[in-house]
Amino acid sequence: MTVITRFAPSPTGMLHIGGARTALFNYLLAKRHGGTFLLRIEDTDKKRSTDEATQAILDGMAWLGLDADAPPTYQSRNADRHAECALRMVEVGHAFRCYATPEELQARRDEGEAKRAAAKADGLSEAEQQSLRAEADALLAPYRSPWRDGGDPPAPDTPYTVRLRAPDQESMTVSDQVQGEVTLNTTEIDDLILLRADGTPTYMLAVVVDDHDMGVTHVVRGDDHFRNTFRQLPIYWAMGWDVPEFAHVPMIHGSDGAKLSKRHGALSTLAYRDMGYLPEAMNSYLMRLGWSHGDQEIFSMDEAAKVFDLADINKAPGRLDLDKLGDVNAYFIRTIDESRLLHLVLAEVANLTDASDSLSERLQQALPTLKERGQTLPQLAESCRFLWDSNADNLNKKARKALREEGIKRVSELREALDLSDSWTIEALQNVLESYCAAHTLSMGQVGPPLRAALTGGLPAPDLAPVMYWLGREEVLARLDKHLPA
Repeated sequence: MTVITRFAPSPTGMLHIGGARTALFNYLLAKRHGGTFLLRIEDTDKKRSTDEATQAILDGMAWLGLDADAPPTYQSRNADRHAECALRMVEVGHAFRCYATPEELQARRDEGEAKRAAAKADGLSEAEQQSLRAEADALLAPYRSPWRDGGDPPAPDTPYTVRLRAPDQESMTVSDQVQGEVTLNTTEIDDLILLRADGTPTYMLAVVVDDHDMGVTHVVRGDDHFRNTFRQLPIYWAMGWDVPEFAHVPMIHGSDGAKLSKRHGALSTLAYRDMGYLPEAMNSYLMRLGWSHGDQEIFSMDEAAKVFDLADINKAPGRLDLDKLGDVNAYFIRTIDESRLLHLVLAEVANLTDASDSLSERLQQALPTLKERGQTLPQLAESCRFLWDSNADNLNKKARKALREEGIKRVSELREALDLSDSWTIEALQNVLESYCAAHTLSMGQVGPPLRAALTGGLPAPDLAPVMYWLGREEVLARLDKHLPA
């Protein structure tokens, strides 16, 4: 059997990290088995679906590298096929025309709520309370239509919905690849609407028809859809279709164990891109947020695709930990191709200053050392600020103290020594500093602070010899001159 999985987001909002993780699990399962990964845009909710959200989903998937093996399927384009299947179920007796109006159904719910409230009134006997509660439960129970076994319409032109006849057996069991065997009493299943009164298909019908027509063998989705599985199974049975394997993945919670919200960092996937996270890091972090394989903490996509198994998904919700995500991102910043890293950092630097060829060259030389200094791309760009900003007009207190009379004297003498240096390598510059210290019986602790203050104005920077090498002779001398008497 060829494994076929699908990710089926609704374009009513952005692609959030919970959806991204579901897409990732579907992608890895397909790749593990040499199968096919498909994308379906479930855009049947015309009031809430937007082109902007659809594009954001496509952009988020592209950024993560979760490329589908075929062009996206748009659910709204299959409405005729969905209706055809509903009418076929009517023909064979698994579905029926229901003439109950929305007003009648609402009145039923209102009456049930009223009886439930009445059962709490003072002065009622226990028997009266029980009677009212039983009547309320019957009215508020999953709806079983009076037309489920046939019957004539109230009038020839009465509008109707098409409903699926809920199973009559006492229970249904789903063998879920993550949750295990779960059984539900069929009294909790309603006569599901398949076609609305205007003839349009419902989500429940469309999902099943599309999964069948796309050949989906494994439905991997969030466990908030678990109850839907029990409502959808009878559609497979009614149509005589093979039932796919199901795997319902626990939700992602915040670090405090509460349902994930914006205060926990429940942002769109592209927001993490804009915050300076790498797609490799997001994928590695998300796949480990609820899935494990041995003791390995960080995976590339290729590594994960070789070992991914639904049986290794945890039943408990994962907890979003932005500190851990930062650590994973820092790892990938240190290990990705340096030419790509330079391109990404230059894009961030462009938000801080006007990038030039000379700055690009400095960054290229410095990044192998400086890439240890940030968990995100903006942090890394900020740690490189001294490469274009001497901060001469905004010295911090420590830098001003270092550039008092004695410090200025040493900067002046060092400026002369540096200017006379025949070579401008890291080794040669380190020799200049060491020779100056030896000649004046000084330590680097006495020489370094004023020189560093003059070069970076107190901005964080690594060792002085590399800093001077990256800046270049002309820039170093010019920065020192700014602090020396004319």
